Amino acid sequence: MKRIGILTSGGDCGGLNAVIKGVTLVAHQQNIQCLVIPNGYAGLYNLSQFENLVELTPARLEIFDCTVAGSEAGHSRVNLRKLADPNKYQRIRDGLAKFNLDGLIISGGDDTGSVMVDLAAHGVHCVHVPKTMDMDLQTYSVGADSTVSRIASFARDIHTTGRTHNRVMVVEVFGRNAGHTAFRGGIGAEADAILIPEISVDFDLLYQHMKQRYFERIAGSDVRAGTYLIMVAEGMHDAQGHEVVDTSAGTDAFGHKKLTGAGAYVCAELSKRLKADPEIPALMQAMGMYVPSQYEIPEVRAVNPGHLVRCGQSSAFDVSFGLEAGAAALHLLQAGMSGVTVANVRGNTIEYMNTADAIRQRHVDLQQVGWYESLGICFGRKPQLPKFAFSHLSKAPERHL
Repeated sequence: MKRIGILTSGGDCGGLNAVIKGVTLVAHQQNIQCLVIPNGYAGLYNLSQFENLVELTPARLEIFDCTVAGSEAGHSRVNLRKLADPNKYQRIRDGLAKFNLDGLIISGGDDTGSVMVDLAAHGVHCVHVPKTMDMDLQTYSVGADSTVSRIASFARDIHTTGRTHNRVMVVEVFGRNAGHTAFRGGIGAEADAILIPEISVDFDLLYQHMKQRYFERIAGSDVRAGTYLIMVAEGMHDAQGHEVVDTSAGTDAFGHKKLTGAGAYVCAELSKRLKADPEIPALMQAMGMYVPSQYEIPEVRAVNPGHLVRCGQSSAFDVSFGLEAGAAALHLLQAGMSGVTVANVRGNTIEYMNTADAIRQRHVDLQQVGWYESLGICFGRKPQLPKFAFSHLSKAPERHL
């Protein structure tokens, strides 16, 4: 093996540059050249049309900052499997041959991985490094820790404006059909309520939890200040059990509808109940907040940090995991592996899975939800408190997010 290509695909996030650097640092020690295939699968499909590719030489790598989020290689939302071109795989093989590339290391999530499974089946030698801020693959995915940390930081900061204006704050975050980022980010921000796709929301129950905690905080403050924080996943289901989607946006190349408006939906449901609750005027008056026709119910506001949770700096955990996983991917490629995903590096052992298995969606463990319900966090359902079991370990376990 003399030359390999590196590409990243799907959504951007922290740790991707660490993956690229991890691959390349080990490759240099093995006298293997690493070339960047730009813009994900779009670049791979058009590879035969490129005149040259950037080689990650030691000098080029010296100015390469693996602590910065995003990807130096670029991304695109391209699904090669759905291309009508009957010669697409031959076109890709011709591009690889043009640049004498012996294999590919591809970092991405479930959509990226599904394309990689197809590439491997069509004779392309490739290894997958798991990447998704959604945290919903079977393995830990680079970018998850960075994203959760940023979500928690933004949500903690929003407490200040919430408390200043006595607002109920709703923070909507990415995560598609799994609630890991809202769950972990909400816990990190000490959210009062966390709404995830795995649990159908009982808005009457959520409202009662909000009403009691919100007014208790204001009553207990010497300056009559308080707030209530709700973290909501974009894939939350509405009162009828449906996703909140933008029906005018169609679907992307992988068949996903555009999830949008979950935060606004929560605001509308709570505001509707506040207006209909006969106890609210008296509570507002008791707190010295009530002003007829102008300030009759608490404000409920939605905030969506959007792509801010993907950008900026990578967490230390994602930098270290990215470097390890990138290096491990090169070793798997050298060992003749293809169509596999780096799962973990444990000591001198590189653990891997078939990519088709690794990209199966993993949802939030509802038993873990029960732990946090026992701490008073509302998940929009009647609390299901855990029944504890105890297990004595002979050695410390490996723990990932």
